[in-house]
Amino acid sequence: MFSKKIIRLFVSAALFTTASFTHAETTLVAVAANFTKPMNEIAAAFEKNTGHTAKLSFGSSGKFVAQIENDAPFEVFLSADNESPTKLQKDGFAVVKSDFTYAIGKLVLWSALPNVVDAQGQVLSKGGFKHIALADPKLAPYGVAAIEVLKSKKLLEKLTPLFVQGENIAQTYQFVSTGNAELGFVALSQVIDADKGKIVSGSSWLIPESLYAPLKQDAVLLNKGESNPAAVALLKFLKSEPALAIIKKYGYGLAN
Repeated sequence: MFSKKIIRLFVSAALFTTASFTHAETTLVAVAANFTKPMNEIAAAFEKNTGHTAKLSFGSSGKFVAQIENDAPFEVFLSADNESPTKLQKDGFAVVKSDFTYAIGKLVLWSALPNVVDAQGQVLSKGGFKHIALADPKLAPYGVAAIEVLKSKKLLEKLTPLFVQGENIAQTYQFVSTGNAELGFVALSQVIDADKGKIVSGSSWLIPESLYAPLKQDAVLLNKGESNPAAVALLKFLKSEPALAIIKKYGYGLAN
């Protein structure tokens, strides 16, 4: 009698689990390269909490816009700016009023070597380096921010001949981390030790946010994802406490 009850309980639990995951879906997500580390963590938490899966592609926001406009299969777009999602809505590729700011990025001047970048960024005017890396401002909002910083310092004309441009911020980071450029403008999330809450390798200058326009990073539901429960659920999950905790851990600001 007792064993029969136990068996019924196990069967019921198995049926419940099967039913829950029968409706699990996969969504295809285009993600700005600066958000690689936190988004991998968020996707894992999302699957654990909902059963849905997020298949991620990382790259430059500008290239993703072009791909989406050319019928790429993405259902959700996490941009490095807020202009791209607005454009996609205006042009009929994204669900109107589905966009929101999921993170506010921060820019860092970083070198993989110690004692290269000082805490005030005076190295930019002092020189002593042959190459400085930044993301292509035509494709990547973090590249635009880097240009704004150099303009504010009146150093753009002087340093332009030394530029090594990455297609996106991930490639820019690679240039600096491998020594192909002595220093470069990267995202804080790429160099922060998320467990310690600070940069622990190389040398860096956390650039004052007053020197560049706010890096408001917006997410948007694309038309192809409107009928996919996983796409809708992912955008909702991005606003949840577990996701916000991960975003903050990687040094991003949050929208008010």
